[in-house]
Amino acid sequence: MQYFSFELQHIDKYTGARAGVFHTPHGDILTPVYMPVGTQATVKGIYPRDLKEAGSQIILSNTYHLYLRPGDELIKEAGGLHKFMNWDRPILTDSGGYQVFSLTKLNKIKEEGVYFNSHIDGSKHLFTPEKVMSVEENLGADIIMQLDQCSEYGYTHVQAERAMELTDKWLKRCVEAKTRDDQALFPIVQGNMFDDLRLESLKRAKPHAKHGIAIGGLSVGEPKSRMYEILELLQPELPVDVPRYLMGVGSPDCLIEGAKRGIDMFDCVLATRIARNGTAFTSSGKKVVRNADFTKDFSPLDGECDCYCCKNYSKAYLRHLINVGEMLGAMLLSLHNITFLHKLMRNMREAIFADAFTEFARDFYSEYGKET
Repeated sequence: MQYFSFELQHIDKYTGARAGVFHTPHGDILTPVYMPVGTQATVKGIYPRDLKEAGSQIILSNTYHLYLRPGDELIKEAGGLHKFMNWDRPILTDSGGYQVFSLTKLNKIKEEGVYFNSHIDGSKHLFTPEKVMSVEENLGADIIMQLDQCSEYGYTHVQAERAMELTDKWLKRCVEAKTRDDQALFPIVQGNMFDDLRLESLKRAKPHAKHGIAIGGLSVGEPKSRMYEILELLQPELPVDVPRYLMGVGSPDCLIEGAKRGIDMFDCVLATRIARNGTAFTSSGKKVVRNADFTKDFSPLDGECDCYCCKNYSKAYLRHLINVGEMLGAMLLSLHNITFLHKLMRNMREAIFADAFTEFARDFYSEYGKET
């Protein structure tokens, strides 16, 4: 039985932007797609029914966090992540490697895997490629990621090469350990900011990109221009017949620039994180609604948005909620930001089919640049 397939429907004539459909066991995903992040088996502050209404086709959860709490064995007993969280659309789980390196103050990288202390209670754990595959199979997501070493921005060539080599060795072990045909394993291209390492990592990953391929280690502190250069370097060498996933990228400009360079899938916590701090994406740029400028602004957050937040509440009310710490403020802004990004991706997709991606990007930036 074929669980996964990708149809590349159209490529914009003047850029590398692609439109396609990724078929998975829990439904089709129209690309390019933004994927909201539900780290702990929930997207913070948004009801699942509202995620669906906003246009969420697929969400992410985090292997590291769910392994620690409530535990992957418990989730398996519940029938897998889909049943546990009552989400009947596709799910992607990352490997947890990034969190091991970024959240745990004590970790030691060995060829066999990563030894680390839980950021919650200090307990000791070991993530090997085999262990990560076991945990991700218990979680039961449609798309799973290999264990990789995401090297930090500023690494030397020697350090980055060592991390790239380890990522390649771990990929081969993940492929060997994986047992479920109803899960798509995406290899991850690493190599830090070095062109030769990026191309070598892609060369090694391609034979294992059966259903998709991911690009990791970007948007980690480097200038955006450098990220775009690396995407342009990789673009002609990336496999054509599978989805291409740029990990951890989700600002409107990066979504447009990534899609322009042939990326199909994106994820980022940015939309809900900035919402909790009182910031919104709007058609005229970012708005920090906690600012005093909006104290008596009784107009909608974004006049071009039809989400529940924009149809029912004013900037003045949203500012009030954020400034007094009411959770509804963060919930409404989170819903708006997710809706905004989904609409952006739908508009991109339409522009690709019309061979008008360049004009679409130009028009978007002309309005989005008016930040308040």
